[in-house]
Amino acid sequence: MKKQTVERKNDIGNGVKKAVFAVIGIVLQILWIYITLFRLGTKYSWIHEAVLVAEIILVLYLYAEHKTASIKLPWIILIMGLPPLGVFLYLMMGMNSGTRRMRERYTALDFKLFPYLEQDRSVFRRLSEKSLRAANEARYVRDFARYPVYGNTDVTFYDDAAKGYAAQLKELEKAERFIFMEYHAIEAGESFKPLHDVMKRKASEGVEVRLFYDYVGSMGFIGNSFVDRMEADGIHCRVFNPVTPLVNLFLNNRDHRKITVIDGKVGFTGGYNLADEYFHVTEPYGHWLDTGLRLEGDAVRSLTVTFLENWNAIRDDDHDDEDVSMWLPEYDYTAKEQDGFIQPFGDSPLDDEHVGEIVYMNILRNAKRYAWFITPYLIITDEMINSFALAAKSGVDVRIITPGIPDKKLVYELTRSYYAPLVRNGVRVYEYTPGFCHAKQCVSDDTTAFCGTINLDFRSLYHHFENGALFMDYKAVHEMKEQFEGLFPVCREVTEEYRTGRSKFLRLRQLILRLAAPLM
Repeated sequence: MKKQTVERKNDIGNGVKKAVFAVIGIVLQILWIYITLFRLGTKYSWIHEAVLVAEIILVLYLYAEHKTASIKLPWIILIMGLPPLGVFLYLMMGMNSGTRRMRERYTALDFKLFPYLEQDRSVFRRLSEKSLRAANEARYVRDFARYPVYGNTDVTFYDDAAKGYAAQLKELEKAERFIFMEYHAIEAGESFKPLHDVMKRKASEGVEVRLFYDYVGSMGFIGNSFVDRMEADGIHCRVFNPVTPLVNLFLNNRDHRKITVIDGKVGFTGGYNLADEYFHVTEPYGHWLDTGLRLEGDAVRSLTVTFLENWNAIRDDDHDDEDVSMWLPEYDYTAKEQDGFIQPFGDSPLDDEHVGEIVYMNILRNAKRYAWFITPYLIITDEMINSFALAAKSGVDVRIITPGIPDKKLVYELTRSYYAPLVRNGVRVYEYTPGFCHAKQCVSDDTTAFCGTINLDFRSLYHHFENGALFMDYKAVHEMKEQFEGLFPVCREVTEEYRTGRSKFLRLRQLILRLAAPLM
């Protein structure tokens, strides 16, 4: 066991070294291009003028884009202030379009997948009769993200990631046809072992087992041999967007989704990854707060399609599904809660729809009495700040919980820089003093709730592949509200402190940090 542990640490170390080497390689390429153009520009004036023209064109292109000023302005300052370095940074990190080939691959796959997600008209009609506002919000997700709203689905809310994980293990034992798992981060640690044992045993029984993870999200936890070990155990394993020592326009787009699907009947999603810190095995940042959902019924179909999208699109040379219908079985299920509605959806950086951000803003716009949020990071656009402010000014009780102990100190300081414009407009801000809150959820008016992977930050809202579930009129909505009510007393409210208490030096420092927000 000790030998295996040493080997695993060495493997992880090699994976991290490979990633560091790749990043260094990319930085060196950018610097080489920058120095070459600078030297040529001093020798040949026309090259300097050509670069200047290119910068002006890019700035005009940015100005004309249908993006928020919170995204455009920092990039314009960087491009004009550090030419031509700003141009290359924008092409690598600012553009969400990815490569043309990647966009085409996803478009072709979505054309094949999404026809399997048809809206049941009777469900939508029933929702419209109950609440036209809720129906309008669901219509947006249906029409622009292509995910329908469902009835006939039972929803279980877990106020702790460890509870969700325990429930997943029980359901995995029941798998008969397939297991699909997609996570941003996987750690081959103490928590993963029982999960691995179940997947290995099920694979030996003939169950199709697939495991999918993000390279960057997992590189501090597992190494390059992890895929080989899984494949040797009959677990089909793929890696999302490995880092290579080449300039890659798709590098900044990561897979932040968290999905488990069992036989197309039961699904899990939420904020937690498959690593020890999420389940209190280790606590590097105090008590880790995370949440999740279990779905059973018709809505699991959308989770399956979301998984199949990334699994089949990531590489040209993979052997992909020729017939996806085999993973989308029809089966009879009668939900215990017949009055609820749920809409699981995925969000992609390869289109111009920022679905997660709009879902959050719609919840704020439709709130009448209260709207409460938890997020690990708070780095948002002016439009979202205005949505929070308008709701609070209209008399809605708007509250946000952020971590009391940070996992990334610079991002934590940037998060705090957004408190002042919110609290000045009536939003109440709390910091979770027991530790780090990683949950991404909100609840409003005892009727509507959201739980998923989407942080209130630029990376989740604009750069990452994300997923979540919007649900209405379930017992789980009230359970989430009860969790919030239990959290506020253990949080420190910082509303007044940030309304009046910041020094001029701190304000200046935070203002400078805000310029770098789109890069974080």
